[in-house]
Amino acid sequence: MAKKNIFTDSFGNIYVLKRIIIFILGLVSYRRFNGFNKLKITGTENLTDLPDTNVLFVSNHQTYFADVAAMYHAFCAVNNGYHNTIKNPVYLLNPKVDFYYVAAEETMNKGILARIFKIAGAVTVKRTWRAEGQNVNRMVDLTEVENIMKALDNGWVITFPQGTTSAFAQGRKGTAKLIKNQRPTVIPIKIDGFRRAFDKKGLKIKVTGVKPTMEFKPALDIDYDNESATEILDKIMHAIEQTPEHNLLHEYDAKQKEIKSQSQQ
Repeated sequence: MAKKNIFTDSFGNIYVLKRIIIFILGLVSYRRFNGFNKLKITGTENLTDLPDTNVLFVSNHQTYFADVAAMYHAFCAVNNGYHNTIKNPVYLLNPKVDFYYVAAEETMNKGILARIFKIAGAVTVKRTWRAEGQNVNRMVDLTEVENIMKALDNGWVITFPQGTTSAFAQGRKGTAKLIKNQRPTVIPIKIDGFRRAFDKKGLKIKVTGVKPTMEFKPALDIDYDNESATEILDKIMHAIEQTPEHNLLHEYDAKQKEIKSQSQQ
């Protein structure tokens, strides 16, 4: 697999250009997370002693771009010694550039801004179950899997195992299979409040005064030899709090139906 060098990352993107893009996008988005809305970050102490490569972050997903932009802020801050805070944007002068995120190909090909985000570190994949708003059923492109492995071999990668911004959607087993084969350090991230603060794309502010949260949890304890992909996926979904027991709205609806049913008896 291709390796990075002092001038380009593992996909041939020029580091100087990546630094400029991250710096500009960081400045533009800064007030979204430390002005109009106050991002609360916890758990970055779990990032301090991680290896430089083969680290996979798994997270729930609420907007196309705001989630990832906030993570860039957090990673760049930690890279410069700032923990659980993004109050000093000087960290944007020394960003973490060997950081990649898995994104749907159809999302990253729409508009100039999406293409700029792509240069910053997107590893694009085609969804196997949905495309252009329609249900599909297609095979996994092994080249895309190889690209994710290449990114892991050369840095940190963030992926969204649900593959959608819909809350409590089922996790996709492909992430767990990749983990079982690649054996990365797996760090769960739990985010909340982004859907309330931003539109679906994460480009427009819907409401000010919201306090989105981003929690970095300890690395998952995974037995790569003996645990199945299903067991690994279950651990991931529980860690990012996307399992039924975390769905308070579902629990509320169930209780309301039970009360209604009892009143009709």
